[in-house]
Amino acid sequence: MSGDLVTYDSKDGIATITINRPDKLNALSNDVVSAIRDAFLQLNDSDDRCAILTSAGGKAFSVGADLKDPPRDPELWECMPGVGVDVDKPLIAAVSGYCVGGAYCLVQFCDIAVADESADFFYPEAQIGFCGGLIAGLASRLPYKIAMEFMLTGKHFNAQRAYETGMVNKVTPVGELMDGAMEYAEIFRDSSPMVMGALKRFVRNEVLTRGPSEQAGLARRDLLAISRSADQQEGGKAFREKRKPVFKGR
Repeated sequence: MSGDLVTYDSKDGIATITINRPDKLNALSNDVVSAIRDAFLQLNDSDDRCAILTSAGGKAFSVGADLKDPPRDPELWECMPGVGVDVDKPLIAAVSGYCVGGAYCLVQFCDIAVADESADFFYPEAQIGFCGGLIAGLASRLPYKIAMEFMLTGKHFNAQRAYETGMVNKVTPVGELMDGAMEYAEIFRDSSPMVMGALKRFVRNEVLTRGPSEQAGLARRDLLAISRSADQQEGGKAFREKRKPVFKGR
């Protein structure tokens, strides 16, 4: 893991991944995005059956991309489950406080979302003249008019409105957020990982319509895997040394 910007804790087959930058309202800096991506990779390689994605501090799940240190390498999409990292284990977002912009995309790409009564969701990109495009996939996850209202108006959706429109599965009192998320996590821990993984893949690959930025991210992910590979380094080295490269597929 990258320092303490994101922590990974495992107990009884359930992982808790925590964005741990409360002094900056858990803004998604370059290093935070890298650490979230690494946490999902760690989850894939672990014996944990599912994970709760949450944040520290209580004031904000995350205020989105850090404008002073915006994600560039890795880019924001690289920490999105199902885009930057395919995760076949169930993911539960546990949201308290502000959840803004790209941070809502993280919640959107999780399988389940629990919010406490302090949660405040909004997406202000149209009002500030910036767009990353990942949010477009919301229109395949929510009723069309709700998705468009959220994306285009920048209006705040409180926890109750988020529940009523299907953005979250459950609302808890403040202080009971993790208990609410854990109810789902314990069900997932005791369920068949093969069945859950298969259903996630079916939905991800065959059912959900992906937005253009998601599709671009998937293509970019494959190309980055090549450019960051040992094989690419070996190919360049072999060319310089005028010999046949020895590729190992990694």
